[in-house]
Amino acid sequence: MKIKFSTIALAALLFARLPLASSSAQIGISVAIAPPEIPIYEQPYCPTEGYIWTPSYWAYADSDYYWVPGVWVAPPRIGFLWTPGYWGYDGSQYAFNEGYWGPTVGFYGGINYGFGYGGQGYYGGEWAGESFRYNTAVTRV
Repeated sequence: MKIKFSTIALAALLFARLPLASSSAQIGISVAIAPPEIPIYEQPYCPTEGYIWTPSYWAYADSDYYWVPGVWVAPPRIGFLWTPGYWGYDGSQYAFNEGYWGPTVGFYGGINYGFGYGGQGYYGGEWAGESFRYNTAVTRV
């Protein structure tokens, strides 16, 4: 009985921490200096059918911005699309809003990342059942 109680207590403790872990993942970093402009770069070819492009962006650490290259990624489930993260300005600071997967592309700051992410929505392709159809006018496959 003692082991069962300890297991239940441990499970309850871990469960109680889950909301904190998931909500803290959305908290970005805030800085007073704007990120550099997004440079023009060449998108690599898609390595595997069904992968979605997650665009490059500027991240911040150690008192400076650094470039995080874009990468082709397998979505966590069929039908999901990537909403890129973006730097927003609140009048005094720039805050990074994390990107995320979901059934639709949400707001990403009006930033033109290219390759189908023109500032609003996503034009790099679309799901057709269980297959992803790429827009080859903006995506390298």
